[in-house]
Amino acid sequence: MNKTNKIAWFVFGFLAIGVGLYPLSYVFAEGEMGLLLSKSKELLSNTIWNIGFYGHILFGGVALMVGWVQFSKRFRNSNLERHRAIGKLYVITALISGLCGGFIAFYATGGFIAKLGFFSLAVVWLFFTLSAYLAIRNGDIEKHRVFMIYSYAACFGAVTLRIWLPLLTLIIGSFIPAYRIVAWLAWVPNLVFAYFWVRRKGLIIG
Repeated sequence: MNKTNKIAWFVFGFLAIGVGLYPLSYVFAEGEMGLLLSKSKELLSNTIWNIGFYGHILFGGVALMVGWVQFSKRFRNSNLERHRAIGKLYVITALISGLCGGFIAFYATGGFIAKLGFFSLAVVWLFFTLSAYLAIRNGDIEKHRVFMIYSYAACFGAVTLRIWLPLLTLIIGSFIPAYRIVAWLAWVPNLVFAYFWVRRKGLIIG
């Protein structure tokens, strides 16, 4: 691995772990913070919504933190049992987070555009994660790798959202229109990048 790749790998891991740990700030914060500030008191007092919200961010945080190490060929090949264990943890946490995310998407700030964007992300994440799991169950390693790349690209939307949102809010000067854009911008470019990454690796699925 050359110096540029080492730096990129470090930044990749730093962002995955940093944003993966971020949900803990919601757990230990005194009072509302972050996106909760844009929610109504009625919604914040809704038990089912709270289960969905915290289920989404906490399990999603775990998926984000454990998923990135699977992209290291050396780490993956050095211990296949560890790779499988981490993979199972990723799948379980991703599915829980995705289901919760699909539910709370209906309550997203920013109206229909934002709701559709986040709901679509949840569907895409669930689809690729399940597809990756079923592929490896059927012994199709190459298809499993492709679908996991797409799955984690969707998962990494948690990182890109937090990069784009403050920038767009600053540029546009308003949170709501920036949030509507980010509901799509956080993950669509990630999947486009994943598509070209898959092609560069020469991975093919039938």
